Amino acid sequence: MIRTNWTWLLGLSVVLSLAGCGGGGEQPAATEGAGGGGAASSAPVATVDPATAATITGKIAFTGEKPRQVRVRMDAVPACAQAHSEPVYVQDVVVNDNGTLSNVFVYVKEGLGDARYAAPSAEAELDQSGCMYTPHVIGMTTGQKIRFKNTDPTNHNVHPLPMSNREWNQSQPPGSEDIVQEFARPEVMIPVKCNVHPWMIAYVGVLPHPFFSVTGSDGSFEIKGLPPGDYVIEAWHEKFGTFTQNVTVGASETKAVDFSIQG
Repeated sequence: MIRTNWTWLLGLSVVLSLAGCGGGGEQPAATEGAGGGGAASSAPVATVDPATAATITGKIAFTGEKPRQVRVRMDAVPACAQAHSEPVYVQDVVVNDNGTLSNVFVYVKEGLGDARYAAPSAEAELDQSGCMYTPHVIGMTTGQKIRFKNTDPTNHNVHPLPMSNREWNQSQPPGSEDIVQEFARPEVMIPVKCNVHPWMIAYVGVLPHPFFSVTGSDGSFEIKGLPPGDYVIEAWHEKFGTFTQNVTVGASETKAVDFSIQG
């Protein structure tokens, strides 16, 4: 009987010991965002040989009836209204004279694997000018700084509304110091509001790599310095959503990838 009790206790001890050690291994790290950005920070920084670097170019065509522009009413804030001699319009859909779209964020969504790229030393920058965010759409990388400026003679506040990054909200009176921040995780896209002026909004695309572009007044984009390979390219627009295409680029090759977005 005594030996039986010791055997039972020994077995119980082993079970409890195993239970206490179970699951003690490292949990898998969460992958982050677009372009295979889940690589560990200890991974070597990838470099691309300029002699073999590829380029992807293209345009974002707009088809269908051009939407009516909505005017931004700033009359209640004299400092904002006085900054403009011409009407100001909401920037959610900007159709260029050549039938293309501005403010489309185009980037490599897939194909870079776990490669880690060094953050640019230059800062990204958003200005609050004429009570509008300029530019309306901007891209940056994780680890890169972004500078928020207020060049208006009125108070603003900067309020990013991320899903994966830390949310913050900081007042920025006229003449105050610039706000310098960064976003730790990839995220496409982060809306940035000004709670003082509800029409003010911008979008920040944060990637783990530098392969992105934003279309301007001619609707074109260019993504340079890519290693040769197979990629998924995504075009993001704040109103029309996302569109993807597959593309293969060889060494030193330039290839066009055009998108057409129906209005």
